[in-house]
Amino acid sequence: MTQTIAHAQDSHGHDGHGHGHDGHGHGHDPHLAHHFDSMAQQFDSAKLGIWLFLATEVLFFGGLFAAYAILRMRHPEVFSYASHYLDTIMGGINTCVLIASSLTMALAVRCAQTNNRKGLILGLVLTFLGAVGFLVIKYFEYSHKIHDNLVWGSTFYVPPEGKEGDAEREALKTAPTVSTTLVVQDPAPFVVPDLAKKPAVDASAVKQASRGPTGIARASGEPAPAPAAEPAPGSAEQAHPALHLEDPAMPPNTHLFFAIYYAMTGLHGIHVVAGMGILAWLTWRAVRGDFSSRNFTAVDTGGLYWHIVDLIWIFLFPLFYLIH
Repeated sequence: MTQTIAHAQDSHGHDGHGHGHDGHGHGHDPHLAHHFDSMAQQFDSAKLGIWLFLATEVLFFGGLFAAYAILRMRHPEVFSYASHYLDTIMGGINTCVLIASSLTMALAVRCAQTNNRKGLILGLVLTFLGAVGFLVIKYFEYSHKIHDNLVWGSTFYVPPEGKEGDAEREALKTAPTVSTTLVVQDPAPFVVPDLAKKPAVDASAVKQASRGPTGIARASGEPAPAPAAEPAPGSAEQAHPALHLEDPAMPPNTHLFFAIYYAMTGLHGIHVVAGMGILAWLTWRAVRGDFSSRNFTAVDTGGLYWHIVDLIWIFLFPLFYLIH
């Protein structure tokens, strides 16, 4: 009897140990990292981490928005003039595309929470296609501006090469050229154009804003400008690259607008590309069946990143395309 009881106690203790081992091994969620106690703790930690990361993104773009505000305050005529060379329709379509992609991303997160695998995959794929559409539209927009020599830096004032630029080069030959000579260690000097004085126009900053491509409000009693003096962005630019170089109403430092434009929209585009990588990775895992109502942390955090990318564009669009 004693031997039987001892054997039973030993069996009970072994079973208890085995049950505990099974609870740690077979009952352990494979998606739970070893340094977390539960899936809820892992989700909360990931959510805190992504919000901290997004805060750094806001600070990063915040510096660019501050640079935009300073440049606009110092050169209001430049922004009033140059913003008319942007295609508001293409920018508006891109805005609609990103807003729709935020909707599909939110639906994907909801599908992950409700074990809707097909809906999750569909939402991720549609969001990815929205990102592709945004970049395609931005490519056409960039290529058109570069073709028309609407670029950053001193090259903004240099006519394009080839037969298309012959007329522009001939026109600039008759214009006075102001340059400065810089001397470096090499005694041979090189010439840098003085961007602040090319082309020569009225020094009044606020007045120049009223002489932009669309002829914004003029001062009282001021005669209306001749129609031929107003540039024709859009269709005319396509037929005549660098038409802005011949426009006497173009204010100094117009290149500054395109410098901050390419900087901010270009960096936003890089974030869109990064988001596409995240969406592709999430789609691959969704097809593999990794996500469920117990494990949707990656989809949720990826969705937050995509929403912040969309939100940044919501600010960029009116600042560059709508505010003249």
